[in-house]
Amino acid sequence: AAAAHHLVAPAAVSPYYSARVSPGFLRLHDFPRSVGLAATAAPRIFCQSINSADVLGASSTTSDDAIPQPVVLIDQDSDRDATIVQLSFGDRLGALLDTMKALKDLGLDVTKGSVSTESAVTQTKFHIMRSGRKVEDPDTLEKIRLTVINNLLQYHPESSENLAMGEFFGIKAPEKKVDVDVVTHVIVEDDGPKRSMLYIETADRPGLLLEIVKIITDVNVDVESAEIDTEGLVAKDKFHVSYRGAKLNSSLSQVLVNCLRYYLRRPETDEDSY
Repeated sequence: AAAAHHLVAPAAVSPYYSARVSPGFLRLHDFPRSVGLAATAAPRIFCQSINSADVLGASSTTSDDAIPQPVVLIDQDSDRDATIVQLSFGDRLGALLDTMKALKDLGLDVTKGSVSTESAVTQTKFHIMRSGRKVEDPDTLEKIRLTVINNLLQYHPESSENLAMGEFFGIKAPEKKVDVDVVTHVIVEDDGPKRSMLYIETADRPGLLLEIVKIITDVNVDVESAEIDTEGLVAKDKFHVSYRGAKLNSSLSQVLVNCLRYYLRRPETDEDSY
């Protein structure tokens, strides 16, 4: 079943996180504009519910006292024209229309939303554009990530201890400090003749995406696209990268890995994985 919905829910509190970014430090592919979506026209929101009686503004309850792990995924690969933001928190997801409104307050067009339930896990996806194109600016992507996480914390404060952002947004700090428990892992693999795949797992924190991209570009490596995956206290990100239109050789890969491990390591120790 599918139906068009108007955004009538009140706006949720959203962070106004800003970061100083040097113009042009992220070089991304120029994706073609989507067909039939004018930048000046008010977009129609397509909301679809799959195997679920809930609508986007509803939340479900569970008898299980265990708090599920929150996951916020920003996917730049699955759709050629739109950025996909996926949110899951067990079967507890409420006030998602407010999340859509908060994203629109960032100047974004939410062109489609879908909700699916599988194995007691509810997943919500938003297809997001700006001026008819996917979002490419890393500062904006970080604002999207923080906005979605903030809305999750506002309506599900029980997730606060499972998110590194709980302390940042002043709700409830996680009992286990992320800089103690999470070790940074960095891997570079071939991804065809013209690019490499960079995998990073590290402690989550505000501005992490901008920090990672800055480190990569300081080594003169180009970022073509990224998938930003926030899983509780940990960020698990992957980047398609290249150097002068080709994949990274072994020497450059080692330089990049060492730089990332050094600058993303835990603050209290110098023993991170070299």
